[in-house]
Amino acid sequence: MSVPKEVLERIKRLRDEINYHNYRYYVLDSPVISDEEYDALVHELKELEERYPETITPDSPTQRIGAPPSEKFRTVPHHVPMLSLDDAFTEEEIIEFEMRIKRFLGIDQELEYTLEPKMDGLAVELVYEKGIFVLGSTRGDGYNGEDVTNNLRTIPSIPLKLLSHNIPIPELLEVRGEVYMEKKAFERLNREREEKGLPTFANPRNAAAGSLRQLDPKVTASRPLKIFCYGIGRVVGHEFKTQWELLNTLKKWGLRVNPLIKKVRGIKKAIKYHEELSRLRTELDYEIDGMVIKVNDLSLQERLGAKAKSPRWAIAYKFEAAQSVTRIKDILLSVGRTGAITPVAIMEPVKVGGVTVSRATLHNEDEIRKKDIRIGDYVIVRRAGDVIPEVVKPLKERRTGNEKVFVMPKTCPVCGSPLVKKEGEAIYRCPNPDCFPRLSKKIAHFVSKPAMDIEGLGPKVVEQLITAGIIRDIPDLYQIKKEDLLSLEGFAEKSAENLLNAIENSKETTLSRFLFAIGIRHVGEVTAQLISKHFKSLKRIMEASQEELEEIPGIGPEVAKSIYEFFHDEKNRMLIKRLLDAGIKIKDEVKEKKALPLEGKRFVFTGALNTLKRSEAKRIVTELGGEVQSTVGKKTDFVVVGENPGSKFEKAKKLGVRTISEDEFLEMIK
Repeated sequence: MSVPKEVLERIKRLRDEINYHNYRYYVLDSPVISDEEYDALVHELKELEERYPETITPDSPTQRIGAPPSEKFRTVPHHVPMLSLDDAFTEEEIIEFEMRIKRFLGIDQELEYTLEPKMDGLAVELVYEKGIFVLGSTRGDGYNGEDVTNNLRTIPSIPLKLLSHNIPIPELLEVRGEVYMEKKAFERLNREREEKGLPTFANPRNAAAGSLRQLDPKVTASRPLKIFCYGIGRVVGHEFKTQWELLNTLKKWGLRVNPLIKKVRGIKKAIKYHEELSRLRTELDYEIDGMVIKVNDLSLQERLGAKAKSPRWAIAYKFEAAQSVTRIKDILLSVGRTGAITPVAIMEPVKVGGVTVSRATLHNEDEIRKKDIRIGDYVIVRRAGDVIPEVVKPLKERRTGNEKVFVMPKTCPVCGSPLVKKEGEAIYRCPNPDCFPRLSKKIAHFVSKPAMDIEGLGPKVVEQLITAGIIRDIPDLYQIKKEDLLSLEGFAEKSAENLLNAIENSKETTLSRFLFAIGIRHVGEVTAQLISKHFKSLKRIMEASQEELEEIPGIGPEVAKSIYEFFHDEKNRMLIKRLLDAGIKIKDEVKEKKALPLEGKRFVFTGALNTLKRSEAKRIVTELGGEVQSTVGKKTDFVVVGENPGSKFEKAKKLGVRTISEDEFLEMIK
């Protein structure tokens, strides 16, 4: 059966559109259509290909998954070896790296470098013939890798067909990149595996490697893998002059390149950027363990060549190690503001990621048992997200037999109250609301900046006030007198007056701040804002049923139950009454709020915006009282038209909906 010409044309147009939108989404991080519209395009293409199977080609966006499981991976050669990099850990080693280059080249002028975050993932090679992805392999030993083509095809950010963008696509292109898994995706995957009783991955790199080396591509497809490309092997039909040009051309061809790459002149600027990346790394969605420095000029790279295992023109400037080994001297218990009892490892001080740590959370008794951590064990310690120290695992091979198994006590280590543990929970709690650490942390939370924001009333001052018997609960804060403060160490007339003024000023607050401050379990700043926006008054929140609370988008059954139980506990209701009697005034956020400039207006965006990211524009509309719609309808007020608008623009004209330019939109939100 011959395929009608109009069907062939439609299939081609659909593939081109889908490839373009993949490029906008994965490479530019600037989508111009909604997920629903994208899904509709893919759905239409699938239907046409199912009706006319002879039209299916390997580079079709529908063909990412479908290969049967392999019995084993075949070995494929790298025509240009994928060499490893020499490591450097100090500024002196980096300066010596540049001196070696200059000596080798016989030059003295400053060199230009490209700087790239060193991804902690799995190196791969992608081979494109005439722009079509035909082969993918792991790095292996640098000379031969494993054929994982079918698995790499399942990664959405790897284009099956390169885009031209007015730059001719080469006959052959071998691209090198790093497959990785984002931190949150890694944690989610481990939680899912734990629930199924499967072994968890040690870190995101192991998770990415394990996911890519699956014999069944469907398993790989179920894992949230991504890629950043950083270099090439062979290329036929195109020439590059610099590494910087190479990276930017790869991006234009639709290959994903790390947005944090930088070009500098002089090694001192490279060292400075390494410091910036080191500070930034904890904020990134993915793991990096250093920065790669490359001579930018490719002709110089060619002259420099390579040693046996590494190129002379590049080096990996590593960050300080984020894992270390130390010994647990003891396990003590910490009491939180909600009464939660947390075991804490007291360790021999050790440097982890440049910071000396001597304590690390062990989370709960179940976690200690699962990891089999004992007092006296040598353990691997890491800073989770390079911030919070935690024990990864014990080194059982170093045990002497003198280690002690930790046994959870039955009573609170501070006040002696019997500990309680709710069914289905892993955490023990101290039920005594007057337990000193619990009380001090509860009050410190109430006065903190995102809560009542009482400046000058930090945790140490709170502890002083409790110890001196000046306060025994939160409402007592509003009964403090100047003479009370002057009796404490560190207070004089002026500092006492300043604190009393701060306490007085805190009496006028917003509903969301107050809800966050009173310390309802599971209610953080965002949840407090959701509740206050929905109910608009404290009285309505206190009267709400659990079912009504669950109706709020973003509030699940567990959180709703916690809120309901809090407000139906007589002690908490009395606490709130005492605070209101003390003079706290909760502003009605809706009544006192000025009319927002976009109140009630509905917006649709189409085409690429130059000044704002799409996500940023949507956020601004919402904050200014407007609503963002995914499709154009009769009730749409404005369609904001950017570059290369899609079908929404035509639909707006058809329905007579007002269209405005990006500049006009920017005027509206000034």
